Amino acid sequence: MQEQDLQEAARLFNEAIEENPEDPVGYINFGNLLLHMNDYERAERFFHKALELDSNAATAYFGLGNAAFDQEDYPTAQQHFQQAVNTGLEEADVYLMLAMSLQHQDHQRLSLPYFQRAVELNPEDESALFQYGLALAQTDQIELAQQTFFKVLDLNQEHSDAHYNIGVSYLYEEDVDRAYKHFTKALEYQPDHLLAANGKKSIDDMLNQDNLEL
Repeated sequence: MQEQDLQEAARLFNEAIEENPEDPVGYINFGNLLLHMNDYERAERFFHKALELDSNAATAYFGLGNAAFDQEDYPTAQQHFQQAVNTGLEEADVYLMLAMSLQHQDHQRLSLPYFQRAVELNPEDESALFQYGLALAQTDQIELAQQTFFKVLDLNQEHSDAHYNIGVSYLYEEDVDRAYKHFTKALEYQPDHLLAANGKKSIDDMLNQDNLEL
């Protein structure tokens, strides 16, 4: 699978199932392969087969959650990811996907503890950190959001969206100079960042207006 030789992967997974038809792992692996191929209906059948063999197969619930999430069925995805957690899957990815499922349903506050757990389990995941920062900002926890976006920059100094959101957080603090600096940084790393360009232009217009009034 990692080498993108999907046909050979399918053959080997099928062999594993034939050799151990009562082992849910083979069905989960085949389901993940089908998921990788965007064959959601067949993937779900394999995950359900794994759960018939072992109702506590947490990674099968995780696979079902990913299938639902990819099809934008976020309530169902949330349910499956929660089942994965309830049956003992203690990995950053499942907490991140559970949080994202809630976020897509505009349950920002409910998503926060799951984002927090995801970054506790994998503090090097800049994507999870960034999404956690957004959720904090969307629940008006601006100072915590700013601190989280700075952690993203610790991992990747060129993260343009983190710079932009730090700029916005400084506007909340009425620190225009720092906001301008981070909007400029965002544009330095991503010249077509429209939100950063608009933020920078708004500050320029405001300063020009102040100068005219003087």
